[in-house]
Amino acid sequence: MHVVVLAAGQGKRMRSALPKVLQPLAGRPLLGHVLDTARALGAEKLCVVYGHGGEQVRAALDAPDLAWALQAEQLGTGHAVAQALPHLPESGPVLILYGDVPLTRRETLAGLIEAAGTSGFALLTVDMADPTGYGRIVRDASHRVARIVEHKDASEAERTIREVNTGIICCQAQHLRGWLGKIRNDNAQGEYYLPDVIAMAVADGIEVKTSQPVAVWETLGVNDKAQLAELERLHQKNLAQALLVAGVTLIDPARIDIRGTLETGRDVEIDVNCVFEGAVVLGDGAKIGANCVLKNVTVAAGAVIHPFSHLEGAEVGAKSLIGPFARLRPGTKLSEDVHIGNFTEVKNSTIAAHSKANHLAYIGDADIGSKVNVGAGTITCNYDGANKFRTVIEDEVFIGSDTQLVAPVRVGKGATLGAGTTLTKDAPAGQLTLSRARQLTVPGWQRPVKKAK
Repeated sequence: MHVVVLAAGQGKRMRSALPKVLQPLAGRPLLGHVLDTARALGAEKLCVVYGHGGEQVRAALDAPDLAWALQAEQLGTGHAVAQALPHLPESGPVLILYGDVPLTRRETLAGLIEAAGTSGFALLTVDMADPTGYGRIVRDASHRVARIVEHKDASEAERTIREVNTGIICCQAQHLRGWLGKIRNDNAQGEYYLPDVIAMAVADGIEVKTSQPVAVWETLGVNDKAQLAELERLHQKNLAQALLVAGVTLIDPARIDIRGTLETGRDVEIDVNCVFEGAVVLGDGAKIGANCVLKNVTVAAGAVIHPFSHLEGAEVGAKSLIGPFARLRPGTKLSEDVHIGNFTEVKNSTIAAHSKANHLAYIGDADIGSKVNVGAGTITCNYDGANKFRTVIEDEVFIGSDTQLVAPVRVGKGATLGAGTTLTKDAPAGQLTLSRARQLTVPGWQRPVKKAK
């Protein structure tokens, strides 16, 4: 199976410098969705026909399994497929897809390929309540496909037909080569229409089979931002429905965005307005509060992410409590029952079991042991303006509020740092360390008074 993806359109109606096929749907380019589906079919080779913004498209999605065919001048879909011919075999099935039709399911395309196997040619069609703008499927007296007529070229009678062409076809390469050379552009658009090969197949005695998807949304394309937004909501609704079927509790299925993969265990609960990017894994019983953003994060069983927390590139241990208003940055690894509270930021650090930093702290490039209490206002000073250094805090340390630990520095097991300490040397285990200025009261001091003008 060879797959040709047509992705050369300019997308003027997008009103964007970004090529249409690179516009994001669920955090990924439209074309990326199509390519993933083609790969899931086990395609032997993928050929992308590109044009406007071509180098940008190639740079974004190039891969070893892709061949690229330039359509320098956009003269229609038939002309576009012709540019891919040098990359196609002399014989064998060819599936033609579109870079701006991102939601067609693998199962639907597998059914189309199966239908083509019986006759050598199959066309994906769909029945639409309002088929305006779409090419109509014209059938003969035996209800066999005879040809396709584009909307602008259709008669009034033909425009009443509700079955329309999606443009997605599967046919034999040897036939396709002959048909493409015969397509003419004597139509309202002055373009070489790929659907014209349907009538040519019929003329050659090849029966054109049809197959339909389970839903119209599988065949919807994107031409402007309004249609893009419509497909985004459709896609997110489908993803939310799959989570519900899997047993996830969604407080409002209409208010969740998945822009990558979301793997969930049993009894997971997700509140409203949460965004999941990259690869996210939520263990059994994990709870995600409202308005959280998780990107490339693993949350272990029983952990709770309180509202308005942002996590990226982090591992959260079982039964840990995060937030509200917490930030975990890449390289953060939290063990079991770790508490990271409001307005606390952790970056590139490991924190062992049962430790807590409940509020107003920055922990960067640190290794923290178990049962450590990090007081409010504590900062690991890990950066000297040129290089970064690590802070090591051993088990059962108590760090008083408003403490600065100037790395590289180590705090021994069971040590206590008094509030307001600026630690520049290692603190010995089991002892109280202070660096606090002596408190003074100045007798007779008077607060300045503003002078009258």
